[in-house]
Amino acid sequence: MADTLNKTIKNDTKKQLIECAQAFGGKNYFLQLLEALREARPHPLMAKNSKFHFSMGTIKWKKVIYKDKVHLLISMLKDNRNNGNLIPKKGDKGYKTKMNLLRTLGPMEFEVRPKNTKDGDGFIIHPFDMIDKNTTHLNYMFNAVFFVPVRIVKKAFTAKTKE
Repeated sequence: MADTLNKTIKNDTKKQLIECAQAFGGKNYFLQLLEALREARPHPLMAKNSKFHFSMGTIKWKKVIYKDKVHLLISMLKDNRNNGNLIPKKGDKGYKTKMNLLRTLGPMEFEVRPKNTKDGDGFIIHPFDMIDKNTTHLNYMFNAVFFVPVRIVKKAFTAKTKE
């Protein structure tokens, strides 16, 4: 059962990656976007104008995200690998700060658009998937675009699809 669920998740992830890449002009353009994001310093989410520009397109969002919030998000992602849930337990250290981050970023949309409209319509990603009031996971596409190493995203593209 768990193996079947794991295969389903992998297939859905690959399908979602392919759809987003096609909406951005293809796999190569999408990978160039990821490489540009990884090379950017400071982290692109800290952009004062809430935009990230590169030669093939743009990512826009509504609010400025400050350095401390980006670092908190990164530290939460490391914790997320252990328990799968971004919502901290009441009484945990930094509970209020983490909950404020989730409330701030939760409803945000990140609009990814190619420079040339002929390449595609682009796509929109949300930072989190809210399962219920006590469970929130990082959205895979948000994670893939901003945090996952490019080599792992390439592997996900080329992974064999299993039934």
